[in-house]
Amino acid sequence: QVQLDESGGGLVTPGGSLRLSCVGSGTIYSNDFIGWFRQGPGKEREFVAAINWRLAKTYYTDSVKGRFTISRDAAKNSVYLQMNNLKLEDTAVYYCALSKSTYISYHSGSFDYWGQGTQVTVSS
Repeated sequence: QVQLDESGGGLVTPGGSLRLSCVGSGTIYSNDFIGWFRQGPGKEREFVAAINWRLAKTYYTDSVKGRFTISRDAAKNSVYLQMNNLKLEDTAVYYCALSKSTYISYHSGSFDYWGQGTQVTVSS
C-alpha cells in the first residue's frame, strides 16, 4: 500500500512558475512509475508526465514538453513537477499517481494509487 501526498499548488499569473511535490509513504519499487495527471474544469483527467523510479526515464504529454520537468528524489521518496511558463489552460487539479505496471501507460486506469490532488490556477 502506498499513500501519496501532493503539495505546491496555488495561484500564478500566466508565464509564472510553480513546483509541485509528491511524497510517497510505503515502498516504491524500482520498476514503478510515478506520474502526474490533471483535471481541468469540465474536462477529463489527462496524463501530464511520468518518471520511472529506477531509471528516472521521463515521459511527457506534448502540451507540456519544454515547459514542465518531472524529477524524483529516491532518498526522500518524492517526485516533483517543475512547471514553467504556465498558461491559462494549465489550470487544473493536479494529481500524483503510482503505477505498478512494468511498462508506461498514459491511461489513468493503469495507475494504482492516487493522491488527493492540488489545485493550480493560472489567471491574470
